Amino acid sequence: MRDRLVGADRAAELLALPGEVGPGIGAGLLAVSAELTGVAQRAMEMAVEYARDRKQFGRPIGAYQAVSHRCAQMLLETENARSAVYGAAWAADAEPESLPLAAAMAKAYASDAGWRVPDASIQVHGGIGFTWEHDLHFFLKRGRANASMYGDARWHREQVAKRVLAPA
Repeated sequence: MRDRLVGADRAAELLALPGEVGPGIGAGLLAVSAELTGVAQRAMEMAVEYARDRKQFGRPIGAYQAVSHRCAQMLLETENARSAVYGAAWAADAEPESLPLAAAMAKAYASDAGWRVPDASIQVHGGIGFTWEHDLHFFLKRGRANASMYGDARWHREQVAKRVLAPA
């Protein structure tokens, strides 16, 4: 049954490494990038909620500049990753020939955001986010794993540079 769904020839075509990446890899990169963006979004939401609820010296910790700046940076990285994913999704629909470049850009940015935002969220939580009682450590682990899937951010930045700087 499995061979009928993805035959050996088709799998080799999808996973071919020499030259251009196989067709369909752009959609895979787009899906992983979207998941990384979702990981960043949820980790940021958890940090903001905790910063509003947790009080220190009679004030919410979100009122302190160090915490609010960290939350603002999380928002910036999450929204930029979302924009890159939306751009790649648009390319998949409207300009399929530009999808490999757009998907590589989205994966590069979302890979960084997918682990940096949960890491910063754990810092906002004061370390409690990495305990077994809190779900935040799952987001950090998922972000780290997905960031290296199908090439890390550095590799995708190199691919973008090769495509953009290649002579016409």
